[in-house]
Amino acid sequence: MGSMSTFKKQWFTVGVFARQSTRRFFRDRLAIFFGILFPLIFLFVFGGIFGKASGTSFKVALLNQSNTASAHSFVSEAGHSKLLKIDKTITTMDKAQAKMVRSQIDATIVLPPDFGTVKKGQAYPSGTALVEYTQNGQQAGQTLTSILDAEFVGMNGKYVSTVTPFKAAGKQTVNKSLSQFDYTFAGLLGFSIIGMGIFGPINVFPELKKQGILRRLHTTPLRVWQYFTATMISQAIVGLVSLSVMFAVAIGVFHLHVVGNWLLIAAWLVFSIVMILGIGLSIGGWAKNERQAAPLSNIIVFPMLFLSGTFFPRFLMPEWLQNATAYLPLTPVIDGIRLITTEGKGVMDLLSQLGIMAGWTVIIYLIAFRVFRWE
Repeated sequence: MGSMSTFKKQWFTVGVFARQSTRRFFRDRLAIFFGILFPLIFLFVFGGIFGKASGTSFKVALLNQSNTASAHSFVSEAGHSKLLKIDKTITTMDKAQAKMVRSQIDATIVLPPDFGTVKKGQAYPSGTALVEYTQNGQQAGQTLTSILDAEFVGMNGKYVSTVTPFKAAGKQTVNKSLSQFDYTFAGLLGFSIIGMGIFGPINVFPELKKQGILRRLHTTPLRVWQYFTATMISQAIVGLVSLSVMFAVAIGVFHLHVVGNWLLIAAWLVFSIVMILGIGLSIGGWAKNERQAAPLSNIIVFPMLFLSGTFFPRFLMPEWLQNATAYLPLTPVIDGIRLITTEGKGVMDLLSQLGIMAGWTVIIYLIAFRVFRWE
């Protein structure tokens, strides 16, 4: 009975500290801004960039120097094309060159004076549309040239019959690919988890030490595991609130399509928050002041932000770097969120990510308990 009573008292203490910590967060306007509103700012920025309808388009200038019916027809069709976004403010080649140099447009399409004229000996109009582009815009220019060539095939068929012994046919698979925003959203959640799990404790702990609050807590029967557990519970609650807001905005504003199990998503997010929180507890618990905590946290956080697929896909990296970064703590977090949320994967599909996260959780919390100082 005595051991059971002690156990209840210990967990009662954990509950009390967890409630106090959670209330403290929601009463702190600065904490609410950095914990909830700041990640939303990033969501709107990246959502505005990647949340638009998928598909390739080119920003171009269109200079028509011909007065033929074919030229006017081409200009009219180009104006309604989904592939071409024509900058109608550009009326001269000098303006077009200036905007191409500043990468404000991808290329310039020029219809020369003889475009669409009927040359001697021909019974139909002809001409060559010139696509001008800079050295840095070579890929976009060559792609645009190929697209225009394909468009002219249809126009040519009106005047000259052609034989096409070889053809290409397209077939749509049943699989749905991720949109740019779907891929980016998981990274934004990882960014938010890092902000709550690491920057939260490293800002709070040194301040509590400076005020002598942790020293006074050390004189009570409170144990380190109780303090850590209370912090985990509090951060999990705050984290779920913050991430739920991000999900709501992503679905309502940017049309994120969630196909995964919501319960599994919530469990994965809690596990991720708890694991990353261990890094914050290690740094914040060890550091005596902000001057010690800030440099160490930056050394740990920034490589993960740029190498774990937070802001751009890891598959763009060299293969050797992909293999190395797969074992960073944040990488399985982001990969798991993406697999569950947008691909509908289950627990059995996430065993490799779970293994890496479990290993890091053990290592991180062994360090956290080892280096924690009450003052």
